[in-house]
Amino acid sequence: MTAIALTIAGSDSGGGAGIQADLKTFSALGVYGASVITALTAQNTRTVARVEPASPAMIAAQMAAVFDDLDVRAVKLGMLGDADAIAAVADGLAGRGLPVVLDPVMVAKSGDMLLPDSALDALRSVMLPHATLLTPNLPEAARLLDCAPARDAAEMARQGRALLDLGARAVLMKGGHAEGASCTDLLVTAQGITEFTAPRQATGNTHGTGCTLSAAIAAGLAQGLDLPLAVGVAHRYLQGAIAAADGLAVGSGHGPVHHFHAVWADG
Repeated sequence: MTAIALTIAGSDSGGGAGIQADLKTFSALGVYGASVITALTAQNTRTVARVEPASPAMIAAQMAAVFDDLDVRAVKLGMLGDADAIAAVADGLAGRGLPVVLDPVMVAKSGDMLLPDSALDALRSVMLPHATLLTPNLPEAARLLDCAPARDAAEMARQGRALLDLGARAVLMKGGHAEGASCTDLLVTAQGITEFTAPRQATGNTHGTGCTLSAAIAAGLAQGLDLPLAVGVAHRYLQGAIAAADGLAVGSGHGPVHHFHAVWADG
């Protein structure tokens, strides 16, 4: 049976993040990808020049069309844009019982804001209860909790548990913004904490890392993996994509990771 995952996110015209990164990740991991576009962005490796949101009606129509025909096994949520889009997505997911990986996209790698303050309450109250797994980086977790970013593993664990209290069933606290020679992510659940650690890699080509990781986890869930195993497989896949990123020559800013590092002959 074909494993199918659905990404609901914004389009990145530069191809390194968003819908494009998600579909590349699904394909690289052997999963068929469907998509619902929540916003168009005019962006490249340096900047986000313009954003045009899809209407809530169009978001709902895309979701209905996909679910009416495709046997979706997992959903990844990325850039949702505003409160109306969040409500439309939540309505479309209601009652489906699917695993949902929520990447709370707030700021592009270029520094451009992708989630306004006016949508933050909706993300907390309307979307977090749908999240099988929430995957915030440290600034995103801090913004969701209205506190300072975590500075060490103990604070990451405390903030992860606080996000569980807001409704997410599990939280992957991503440590990429922390300092140190290694990068540690913490999977926080009601049962405990699991660490995923890798050496920090010296590259500026990290555009799309968050999208890629969350999409890879969704791919694993679509294939029937349990959550800790799906996170572990996704973590290793992302490390390979980062390690091979400098083998690509894409743009003059923050280049993308290499989604097909294990497939391309020169990967």
